[in-house]
Amino acid sequence: MIDQRNLVIAIALSLVVILAWSFLYDVPRVERERARQQQAVEQQVGERPTAGTGQPAAPTPADALPAAPTTAGAEPGPAMDRAALLEAGPRVAIASPRLEGSISLTGARIDDLSLIDYRVTVAPDSPEIILLSPSEAPDAYFADFGWAAADPSVVLPRADTVWQADGEILGLYQPVTLTWDNGQGLTFIQSYEVDENYLFTVTQRVENTGVASVTLFPYGRISRTGTPKVSPWWFMHEGPVGVLNGTLKEAYYDDETCWFSCLNVQGEGQIQETSVGGWIGIKDQYWLVALVPDQGSAFEARFTYRNPGQGIDKYQVDYVEQGGQVLAPGTAIQTTSYLFAGAKEVRVLEGYADELGVERFHMAIDFTKFYFLTIPLHKVLLFFYGLLGNYGLAILLLTVIIKIVFFPLANRSYRAMSRMKKLQPKMVKIRERFKDDKQKMNQELMALYKREKANPVSGCLPVLIQIPVFFSLYIVLFVTIEMRQAPFFGWVKDLAAPDPLGLLTLFGLFDWEPSGMIAAINIGVWPIIMGVTMYLQMKLNPQPADPVQAKLFAILPFVFTFILARFPVGLVIYWAWNNLLSMAQQWMIMKRAGAFRPS
Repeated sequence: MIDQRNLVIAIALSLVVILAWSFLYDVPRVERERARQQQAVEQQVGERPTAGTGQPAAPTPADALPAAPTTAGAEPGPAMDRAALLEAGPRVAIASPRLEGSISLTGARIDDLSLIDYRVTVAPDSPEIILLSPSEAPDAYFADFGWAAADPSVVLPRADTVWQADGEILGLYQPVTLTWDNGQGLTFIQSYEVDENYLFTVTQRVENTGVASVTLFPYGRISRTGTPKVSPWWFMHEGPVGVLNGTLKEAYYDDETCWFSCLNVQGEGQIQETSVGGWIGIKDQYWLVALVPDQGSAFEARFTYRNPGQGIDKYQVDYVEQGGQVLAPGTAIQTTSYLFAGAKEVRVLEGYADELGVERFHMAIDFTKFYFLTIPLHKVLLFFYGLLGNYGLAILLLTVIIKIVFFPLANRSYRAMSRMKKLQPKMVKIRERFKDDKQKMNQELMALYKREKANPVSGCLPVLIQIPVFFSLYIVLFVTIEMRQAPFFGWVKDLAAPDPLGLLTLFGLFDWEPSGMIAAINIGVWPIIMGVTMYLQMKLNPQPADPVQAKLFAILPFVFTFILARFPVGLVIYWAWNNLLSMAQQWMIMKRAGAFRPS
């Protein structure tokens, strides 16, 4: 006989195992990985190689990654201070509504960028998020554009090339043009524009005043030094990413932080694919740096990893346009590409996708395979936020809407539970009467269900309905930038972070941040509220006749309280509010059905 309690227990235990595995396994693994990393190198850049066929290869690791030490076992030199690097050479300032930083005229690199609207913590004096840094910095992260040549004798701009700028500031409606003459009749021109959000438009032009034709291939690349701290959650991807030929491509950093495609399992790695249209980049949980080539041209895209020694990881994402452009004497060639560098805001990414014709640009956000639930859920939250001005209130309103949508189904379930609760004394008598004859006991129970028109399975529907919505909201709170540092009321300043008032700090009385496994018992106020509501809701349900099952049901609220203590508080608020609404609905239905009257 299928028993309602067995099914509920199985669902609850499965959820406990999944959540506990993520917390107890993933978090320590990421901590070990972060401790292993070493970040300090001196950057050396070589020329772009050319293929023997006359078609230049995509940018190689040596272009943006350091050369191996010249002495075996030598340690890397000390990293240079970021502020000193920014003062060391000529630069063009970037001053747009949401970005600030600079472009290095040495190498024409966008290597200094911070996000004005986002801070490291919720503290008022917290510094801005720094996204890009110069190549000699310990956490180098930069982007640049250029040309490759079929003829290796053609002098091209290098990393040490100093460009001339026609202005000192790149701002909104204030473009900047860089120029450089190679002394062989070729003048290289790069024009930069920046919009009100996070998009750079880079127009490259080459003019030929010489006597010979040359074939050039435009390219763009993003280089990153060091493996950053990554999210411990299994559904979260961080690292090289892109959409090539309409398919989402993701490469994980290494064999300890990936499940699928890995770059440096063998110490070096490369993923390469030719595409027409699409984009490539490197993403973090909330930030993205991406290249958008000419959407009408075929290009070769590549994700590359290299470790030159001493635990220094180097990652590069690049593309080079195929076919090449022939530059005859007295003519010019030109190409336009784009660089996105900023926060992964859904509306902004979708706007760029429509404006530039970039396919699936919003997939830089990890909506997972459940995107058919997570994307609509996120859009509804954004709409409610526009009405209420608070994402916490938006979550509460969303919960009410979900309850209304599933009201008829939940009503049938609660009526079934009411009938089961009324039958509880009769079921206990049958189990006691036929405790030595399981077959006869099941037959009598089935006859009782049929006679009273009770369905022991239908009461599981409220639980089954809640699980996909809970999981989808769980994903949305983790992956969307809009939820990051979004306040609720009182002590909750970040709905995407755990409740800050923990039991071990006497709910904020002591300024101490527990770490490691101790943090697992630092239960906050909202998790306790959730646990209480879950316990009260279970008291309304029919109690199992089996003592073992009854004890398991009794401890589940405590187990979930401990597990959810380290989850985003917005998710805990949702669960607690959902429990309260369910209790009210269930109580009214069961009272009308007479489930609280003694039989």
